Amino acid sequence: MSAPTSLQDLLDREAIRECLHRYCRGIDRADEEALRSAYWPDATDSHGAYKGSASGFIAQALPKLREEGGRYFHAICNMGIELRGEQASVESYFIALQVAASAPTRETFLAGRYLDRFERRGGEWRIAARTVVYDWQEEQERAQNAQPDAQFGARSPVGARWPGDAVYEFSRRAGTG
Repeated sequence: MSAPTSLQDLLDREAIRECLHRYCRGIDRADEEALRSAYWPDATDSHGAYKGSASGFIAQALPKLREEGGRYFHAICNMGIELRGEQASVESYFIALQVAASAPTRETFLAGRYLDRFERRGGEWRIAARTVVYDWQEEQERAQNAQPDAQFGARSPVGARWPGDAVYEFSRRAGTG
């Protein structure tokens, strides 16, 4: 992995990180605009059983993500960014916890890496091609105390889908959304 050699390198790396974080928010909040803004319109995605256009991945994922009762959490961890002019090779470790609405008593833990080819077009970095590598997958029955208020009492606010999640109201109030 190459070290930044200029201020522009640092700016490019930060733009790539921001794009990956926007992708995670888009998945977890079922925010179509955030998801689409992470990919170029002609991007491809090899995402588990799905292989095709990124637009097709989003179209098949959104209905599942928007089901009432589903819960998703994705986090980006270690990140290696190799800048090559208007392209970058990016390896990002991720962890994800998923509870599908169709199977609310089961939870899936995933850990792996996004191998992304980023492109800068018109000064903006987005994913042009993605391959998801799964390094760890574990499915199990949810513990009895897995309900949000079973162990610690009622908590508020609770995460929600777009546009009802607290982050969107927070951004509106702060004048950034």
